[in-house]
Amino acid sequence: MQFVALTSIGIEQLLQQELTDLGAEVNKQRVGAVEFSADSLTAQKICLCSRLATRVMMVLQQGSEIEDKEALYRFARFQPWQDFFGPDQSFAVEFNGTNRLLKNSQFGGLVIKDAVCDYFNDLYERRPNVSKETPDVRIIAKLNRDKLTLYIDYSGPRLSQRGYRAAQGKAPLKEHLAAALVMRSGWLEDMSKPLFDPTCGSGTLLIEAALIAQKRAPGLTRDNFAFERLPSFRVAKFKELKQAIKDEVNEDVKPWLIGHDINTRVIEKAQENARSAGVDGLIEFSAGDLANMKAPAKRPGVLLANLPYGERLGSMAEIVSLYRQLGHQLKQHFVHWRAALLISEPDMLKLFKLVKKKQYKFKNGPLDTVLALYDITEQQTQGQSDSKTPLHFEQSTAFANRLKKNGQALKKWLKSDEISAYRIYDADIPEYNVAVDVYGDSAVIYEYAAPKNIDPAVAQKRLQDVLMLTCETLEIPPAKVALKERRKQKGDSQYQSQGSQGKTQVVHEYGAQFEVNLFDYLDTGIFLDHRLARKRVREMSQGQRVLNLFAYTGTASVQAALGGAKSVTTVDMSKTYLQWAQRNFALNKLKSPRYRFEQGDCIEWLKRTRGEYDVIFLDPPTFSNSKRMRESFDVQRDHVALIQHAVKLLSKQGTLLFSNNKRGFKMDIDALELSGLVCENITEQTLSPDFARNKQIHNAWIIRRG
Repeated sequence: MQFVALTSIGIEQLLQQELTDLGAEVNKQRVGAVEFSADSLTAQKICLCSRLATRVMMVLQQGSEIEDKEALYRFARFQPWQDFFGPDQSFAVEFNGTNRLLKNSQFGGLVIKDAVCDYFNDLYERRPNVSKETPDVRIIAKLNRDKLTLYIDYSGPRLSQRGYRAAQGKAPLKEHLAAALVMRSGWLEDMSKPLFDPTCGSGTLLIEAALIAQKRAPGLTRDNFAFERLPSFRVAKFKELKQAIKDEVNEDVKPWLIGHDINTRVIEKAQENARSAGVDGLIEFSAGDLANMKAPAKRPGVLLANLPYGERLGSMAEIVSLYRQLGHQLKQHFVHWRAALLISEPDMLKLFKLVKKKQYKFKNGPLDTVLALYDITEQQTQGQSDSKTPLHFEQSTAFANRLKKNGQALKKWLKSDEISAYRIYDADIPEYNVAVDVYGDSAVIYEYAAPKNIDPAVAQKRLQDVLMLTCETLEIPPAKVALKERRKQKGDSQYQSQGSQGKTQVVHEYGAQFEVNLFDYLDTGIFLDHRLARKRVREMSQGQRVLNLFAYTGTASVQAALGGAKSVTTVDMSKTYLQWAQRNFALNKLKSPRYRFEQGDCIEWLKRTRGEYDVIFLDPPTFSNSKRMRESFDVQRDHVALIQHAVKLLSKQGTLLFSNNKRGFKMDIDALELSGLVCENITEQTLSPDFARNKQIHNAWIIRRG
């Protein structure tokens, strides 16, 4: 019988060896799969014992020519389905792939389903039921161009789910990948050595190591397999097979397994999972911080870790700091140990400043990862005994010095104007092409795209230094530094969610308070460069009716209300940001029925609205093609029409403050003058000291009736 065992990319070679050891004859290894021959009992043994396969499928027909619907139906109609199930059983079809004429996988599945039902109807005058969720038999069809292969699901899906992991931490490691990492780490060469996981999470790596050490087959605790519902299945022989596999369990083997995690609640989950797997007595779990770890045993062993990455930490500065520190910890406290480190960003391996022995590539779900092996010899530790060795590159001190200089120059102004959120650096040094914004005790670093002539490795080094030196120079913890990439935005992408950490804080500006979120969006909830424009709105608002269009989080609306506005209307397309604006009002203890918040496309809102306002703040995006807008918007192309619509709502003596962030924007003064409007460029007056170095950051205009 022909079979194929599926696995994750990077595990195929290990799986091939495992299948051979279990008695199969391997025919072919391909990406994410190994094809093999075996009798039914051997195939059942593989389903019970494989630590690396995620699914086993029996090949029914391989590589048949299929071009269209009719060919697919005929092919499926004449397969010997009665050999695998009867009309009283249920089935499901799983179809993958398309070709020129079969363009929809769901349609392909329906064609095969009809063919199978017609087959049984002709043979028995009865049709089997279709059950998508819990079928007795699952038919799998894979179409690659015009070649179709039919399988019968033999194992049932998700062999990797052992059943012991009811509780798991954030970003869990798949069990079959954990087993592969244990095998690749080198620990199996001498299982008397300690195996230490300093970031154990829910304990998967160590639990898999314990199961391997005691020869506990992962499938022994599984309730049922797909092959148990096939006509060829023999209960008695299967019971004998399971008993023989149970007899191989060696409980006398007591591996030395140690797991640490900084989160005590996660440690409790790991202990619960170990109990569920029956190996809780074999693993020592306790709380421990990776950044300050020391060897947990005097005897050298293997340190195996799935290192935290973006999804688990959220702050690239925190990762860079942690990885640099980890390199020092390994050199100081783990001499003669083997370190096997799984990392999702291969460029970050340089931060350890260690010489790799070997590395393996794996897929961890959608993530490309690398398992890097290091032998921490005395030679590796030479010159690294001093824990105060600078972690940054010497040439980066110019960046740190500029941060200090700029911070000192802004100090007096920040204090006098009660400002806690400001820009301290904006690509002042060409080689360090970033912007750094300070938000109280936190910071955001915006990385501008490096020129094509800059070596990516050099750019990466500089960025790592920027992260570390920002933390050191401004005395900000790495966990409070967000890294974002600044590139040309399309539509409303600058407002789209980048994550979901939910960390907010409050910043101050001219007596106002605003909520900001530094990690979850590209922009933080406040445009710092428009600070003086907001102040101008506040100064103009006493007793006035104020309209704020494209209001974002309503920061200008808050300033208008604090300035004594008679009424404030805040308009934005996003419900999320209008709710944010309302929180900003509440934060400043502003409550009145005259403060209104309206959701809608601002351009359409202007066209349909009737009323009169004394002050209008108009700050449109540079470009937008949001799906919620009828048409795209380009501020250079459309600003005249936009201003003309806004002026219709402006009182006779009213003032419109228009601003935008398009570099090289040119106001069409002639067109506006023909509409009876007078324009005054106030850009220079709206550049605060922290943006004085960047004259192109925005432009601002006062517009009145002539």
